[in-house]
Amino acid sequence: MKKLLLLLLATILMGACSNNDNKMKDYPVEPVAFTNVKFTDGFWLPRLDTNRNVTIPYDFTKCEETHRIDNFAIAGGLKEGSFVGIRYNDSDVYKVIEGASYSLNIHPDPQLEKYLDDLIAKIAAAQEDDGYLYTCRTINPDSLPRHTGETKWCQLKDSHELYNIGHMYEAAVAFYQATGKKTLLDVAIKSADLVDKTFGPGKDQLHGVPGHQEIEIGLVKLYRVTGDEKYLKLAKYFLDQRGNADGHKLYVYGEDGNNKVYTQDHKPVVEQSEAIGHAVRAAYMYSGMADIAALTDDKNYNNAVAGLWNNVASKKLYITGGIGSKHAGEAFGNNYDLPNLTAYNETCAAIANMLWNQRMFLLNGEAKYIDVLERTLYNGFLSGVSINGDRFFYPNPLESDGSHQRKPWFSCSCCPTNVVRFLPSLPGYVYAHTDDDLFVNLYVGSEANINMDFGEINISQTTNYPWDGNVKINIGPETKSKFTVSLRIPGWAQNKPVPSDLYHYMNESDEETIIKINNRETKYDIINGYAKINRQWEKGDIIEINFPMPVRKVIANENVIEDRNKFSIERGPIVYCAEWVDNGGKTRNLLLDKNAEFTYEFKENLINGVNVLKGKSKSLSLNKSGNATIVKDQNFVAIPYYAWAHRGNGEMTVWFPYKKSAATPTLPPTIASQSKVSASYIHDQIAAVNDQINPQNSNDHDISRLTFWDHKGTTEWVQYDFDQETTISNIHIYWFDDGPDGGCRIPETWKVTYLKNGKWKEVSTHGKYPVLKDEFTTIEISNVKTKSMKLEIKLQENFSGGILEWKLD
Repeated sequence: MKKLLLLLLATILMGACSNNDNKMKDYPVEPVAFTNVKFTDGFWLPRLDTNRNVTIPYDFTKCEETHRIDNFAIAGGLKEGSFVGIRYNDSDVYKVIEGASYSLNIHPDPQLEKYLDDLIAKIAAAQEDDGYLYTCRTINPDSLPRHTGETKWCQLKDSHELYNIGHMYEAAVAFYQATGKKTLLDVAIKSADLVDKTFGPGKDQLHGVPGHQEIEIGLVKLYRVTGDEKYLKLAKYFLDQRGNADGHKLYVYGEDGNNKVYTQDHKPVVEQSEAIGHAVRAAYMYSGMADIAALTDDKNYNNAVAGLWNNVASKKLYITGGIGSKHAGEAFGNNYDLPNLTAYNETCAAIANMLWNQRMFLLNGEAKYIDVLERTLYNGFLSGVSINGDRFFYPNPLESDGSHQRKPWFSCSCCPTNVVRFLPSLPGYVYAHTDDDLFVNLYVGSEANINMDFGEINISQTTNYPWDGNVKINIGPETKSKFTVSLRIPGWAQNKPVPSDLYHYMNESDEETIIKINNRETKYDIINGYAKINRQWEKGDIIEINFPMPVRKVIANENVIEDRNKFSIERGPIVYCAEWVDNGGKTRNLLLDKNAEFTYEFKENLINGVNVLKGKSKSLSLNKSGNATIVKDQNFVAIPYYAWAHRGNGEMTVWFPYKKSAATPTLPPTIASQSKVSASYIHDQIAAVNDQINPQNSNDHDISRLTFWDHKGTTEWVQYDFDQETTISNIHIYWFDDGPDGGCRIPETWKVTYLKNGKWKEVSTHGKYPVLKDEFTTIEISNVKTKSMKLEIKLQENFSGGILEWKLD
């Protein structure tokens, strides 16, 4: 009985739709719980093992080193100290607990379980008597971090009080499902009861909404595990209240309050039709809306979330499946605004996108949602974590000037802790079913036991996917039974890279997917993206699928200005990129023939084994005078996008020009471009300083930049080192300033020093140091001959700053 309960709860964790005794409304399609699916796959199993053996302990260690865990002990009176960190750091601990619980469910580990028991005891101690849990307020009620509010719940726009505990609810259900222990679930229920008492339509209740959506998902999971409908109603209440000016003052951001969409609080959710604002918040909200649509059978929610999905899939989705193009606000851009070099594509947004698309599939039973999920999974998500499991990308651009690299941790480390909880849940995305229809959504070597109305089915897959398209599926029902097996025919195998006109293949393929049953080719109809095979099935039946995997060139919709006269390359579900190390030291200057052909081969010893594409290309560069283009033929090599940035820093490109007008020849070298650049602190890309790209204005988000975020009011420096002594007489700086909405401004003051006889000396200027916006700040100096020059920059009080370009002559 206990095992059956645990299996039911596993399904719950995937946003599933198991009916309890009260026959609650739910998703029409039910996913097969990840606990019922065992991976045997050569591609994904090593990644799940790395997550379990490396990333989970690594993330816990980082949470300890950064005092995230100490904060709970201090709040609970278990040790002395003050709060350390950012107001939303509690959530990172909860997410790692969730991921560890998923892993524990699949791989019992007494040592890990003991660690979680001890950690949960600290969390329980930190909870206040009324159920409130927010360590920074409990520890330092008179000295709070910024944006927390003077009293409980008074600054929901920024405080993350509800966001944090939303992740705690998810962790609590996960730990209960893994162990049967209610220690964290009791904390979650006590917290949720307080929130339910505090927020609602009553006159004595608060009517605000969380600034960062997430609690809606957590409340639905609590509803599933407890059966208490008040949690579902509360989740819907928070969504209903968003954008409701009668209930609360709508949230606005920026100095002038002109950013009204950042938290999607600009209009009621059922009236929203364009994905806008912070991408992670949005996709979490859309996931919650899908839950409400399914669990309450609300047609308005259903229609709204479908419209939002169509907007993203047709106008705001990167070819890698990434979402959220803008650095400013980590937000969706305008329709078709999909830059490559400055693409944000937060790893958390990729995860949120997959959570949302899984729910959309469960709601509608259509393969197009899994097509988007799969594209994100193999590309925009997987790039976010290194092969070794201990380095992470926050943004995932589609082009690099060489300044991007995965990092071991971040001050805001939502991405590493989100990765760690998603990967062990992945087996729950492979299969789903209705009463008499078994869906095969992802092609992954695996074994599963699935309970359907007529009995249990054992199913197994053997495949080398994504490297080739051959899949063998063994079907084994307990007794001979008639039912449907729905095999997803990926969009890329039907000449549709995405389920919209946002991208299309340059040339259609006439190769068709072949399906055999017991070695006999079978005709099939494709309905909603699935090959529907209805027959009497019995033990020993074998399905064989061959998905043709030619190398394909992808063209973007003409409205995507950045990608005009360019193509990207993919094979099967994998998007490819070119890296500097394989292509003569650069990739941003490449030109490919529109009719270029590529061969592929598997390289077992390259980045843990990858398929590599090979062909021919041309490299373009300008001569010293800058008035003629030098064209050189060279070999071309591309690797999977997810595998980039494992072999040092250098250029990377996903979209390749096939017309000279779209190409970017390498510019003649300058003093600055040949310099080695360093800085006191680096946020964004340090290579932006000397990349020879002239900004349009100080708030130019279409090019890369160096900022010192989130250092504010500090003195920072940027330094050029030259190979040999160089004479400098003029300095030109283009300052970054993203006011009024952003947090960077032109500096308060600055000066220039140079290295002479081992000591730094200030230059002699012809006039005062100017500080200009939206143009180059230029100053003439008395000639200096040096091997090193440094900018010393005093940032404005309460603001950070940055540089778009620094030239010397």
